[in-house]
Amino acid sequence: QGDDIGASQKTYYQDLDTRLGNFEPRTANIEGVSGIVQPGEKQAYDDALKAFQAGNLKKADGDFSAFIKKYSDSPYSPLALFWSGNSKYANKDYSGAIAQLQNLIKRYPSHPRIPSAMLTLGNAQLESGNKTAAKKTFSEIASKYPDTEAAKDAQKLLTAIK
Repeated sequence: QGDDIGASQKTYYQDLDTRLGNFEPRTANIEGVSGIVQPGEKQAYDDALKAFQAGNLKKADGDFSAFIKKYSDSPYSPLALFWSGNSKYANKDYSGAIAQLQNLIKRYPSHPRIPSAMLTLGNAQLESGNKTAAKKTFSEIASKYPDTEAAKDAQKLLTAIK
């Protein structure tokens, strides 16, 4: 009987903690990036990501750009930059994609999404007519991240460019 009370109290406190988290800043670790998450921040990120996943790229791009401005020090920032760059690329805004992805790579050089971000960066460079930059980006992925899917794709793209 005593165990049941303990479990229900624990559930109650976890639920309360989750609900309070919607109103108070809290520390979080998102894909290796730690920081303070402000109230409404996760919701704003999730909404932007849902728009991207639903194929509403213009809304996703606007939402991610707004997120990056409003929550610049967020542990979600690298992911917002990543998805913003991908949204811009999918919208054929290649210069915008290049700028967002270069910002991500410069600010978070060891983030786990860097190889994938660099692949999109290289494709954006290629689409905007800068073969030299694209080759350099694809070569860099292959040398820095040899055991990744991104490196395999980069090798194929390098071969295709020649």
